[in-house]
Amino acid sequence: MRFLEQIEGEYRIYAGALEGPRGDGYIAALVVNQVSKTAPMLREVFRDDSLSCGHRWASADAALAYAMARAREVIRKERSLLAC
Repeated sequence: MRFLEQIEGEYRIYAGALEGPRGDGYIAALVVNQVSKTAPMLREVFRDDSLSCGHRWASADAALAYAMARAREVIRKERSLLAC
C-alpha cells in the first residue's frame, strides 16, 4: 500500500494505491475534501475506493498517478460548479 496526500488550493487530496486482493496489481483509491475558509472543517467532495471499476495498474506509481489526475479533474468540475 502506498498513500499520497496533497493540497491543491482549498482542496485536500488523499490518493492511495492498494494491492489487488490476489496480488494482481494495484487498485487506485481517492478522497477529495474541500477545506472550509471560515471553519476548520472538511466537506467531502468525492470518494472512490476502486477507481475505474477496480482496474489493476501494474505499479503503485501508475495507480497513484491516475488517482491524482482524477482528483484534479474532480476539482476542476467542482470549481466550475461553484463559479455558477
